[in-house]
Amino acid sequence: MKRGPAQSENQSRAAQHDQTPRTGGAPPPGPPAALPAELPPALANDLDGFIGYLDLERGLSRHTLSGYESDLRQCARFLARKGVRAWTEAEPAQLTDWIYSLSEEAFAVSSLARKLTALRTFARYLVRERLCERDFTELLIGPKLVRKIPGTLTPGEVGRLLAAPAGGDAYALRDRAMLELFYASGLRVSELAGLTLQQVDLDHGFVRVLGKGSKERVVPVGTKACDALASYLAAGRRFFVKPRTGSQLFLSERGTAISRKMLWVLIKKYAKLAGITKSVKPHLLRHSFATHLLSGGADLRAIQEMLGHASIGTTQIYTAVAPDRRITEHARFHPRNKAAS
Repeated sequence: MKRGPAQSENQSRAAQHDQTPRTGGAPPPGPPAALPAELPPALANDLDGFIGYLDLERGLSRHTLSGYESDLRQCARFLARKGVRAWTEAEPAQLTDWIYSLSEEAFAVSSLARKLTALRTFARYLVRERLCERDFTELLIGPKLVRKIPGTLTPGEVGRLLAAPAGGDAYALRDRAMLELFYASGLRVSELAGLTLQQVDLDHGFVRVLGKGSKERVVPVGTKACDALASYLAAGRRFFVKPRTGSQLFLSERGTAISRKMLWVLIKKYAKLAGITKSVKPHLLRHSFATHLLSGGADLRAIQEMLGHASIGTTQIYTAVAPDRRITEHARFHPRNKAAS
């Protein structure tokens, strides 16, 4: 007997949230001016060229490209309302006004910092391509970003979560394999959802992952995850296969790659079944993977490589989650501690 997830995999996508900023101050008489339906050609054309450059030359993911485009079009609409028709006309004061307008809209500091990063990257591109003579972001000061310490699950909570997909039907086999691989590898949710059969090597216990910037890395997955994957491939995956199914590893009811949204739904479902009261999101398993490795004595550089972080500084945030390891390392290796023992 089939057992479906709590929320149908065929549900429609939710409408995207409109981030169009509102201008501050008293409204003018009569109805407020509407945002332009289309951007001025010069603004739009340079933006399209930049997105094409990020896609073809830098190989950024679709998710990252979508973020850049959304943020920059939001900025362009704001400038168009100010009468700007080309990026060469943009002034630092106008861009500062844009950032302040977003602050009034209660955007998170991390969102403001991301938008400003997109704008600065775009401005450097315009100068490099000789589409602008000056970098109009040079004098902009962004919000101070305080990096939050990532939340994690305890090993006990992870164990209950991984055991939540009970039974031997196709859904349980698929979901158990996904959760085991997610925690065993620390993949990003987009990487997990996009895995293909060719990227998985069960004989040697690793997956080849194409991460941000189309950079490939090899990540070990461990015995339990390999066992769960083998069971799913032997007795579960074929129940989801349809005539046009490709080589995607984890399949939905429609025979297509399971979506990031569905992964989120399933993880929330199994966290509830496991009796975990904290808010469990897909990225929490990635944080737990890194924190538990670090607590167990793994090298920070090795964790950086497995996570696919370009900078060791990004990985170092996990040292704040596992302070006991630093104390242990100090006790083991500092010469004064050695002399005392």
